[in-house]
Amino acid sequence: MINLISTTISHISSLLKGLQIKSFLAIVIVGFLVLTTNFAPGQSSTGLKERVREQIQQDDSQRPRTIGEWNKEARETEGSPGKRLQKIGEESAEAFKQFGSGYVEGAQKTASDVGDSAARTGEKILN
Repeated sequence: MINLISTTISHISSLLKGLQIKSFLAIVIVGFLVLTTNFAPGQSSTGLKERVREQIQQDDSQRPRTIGEWNKEARETEGSPGKRLQKIGEESAEAFKQFGSGYVEGAQKTASDVGDSAARTGEKILN
């Protein structure tokens, strides 16, 4: 009987130690994420939906922007699969061209930001 109680107590004790270690590691990971994440709540006055909508409206391409426009275009070319495939090909080419230009702009901006950051760091070191 004493052996059973002793075994139960040691099992519960080891379980609690395991839980303490797991909770400690969880707290450390969450703390690390909170401290290293760059979050500025007042930085943007417009929400993500509005910014995405502005970006979509800013695009002057003739490609369909919404599911409704896509379905309308599909109904217009319903009888001729060749014409539909041609339109899809043209729109895909335009999308790839637009994606490529966005990628180049993003890479240039990132390179510029890295250069500016390096210059500021160099100035701080000299001061």
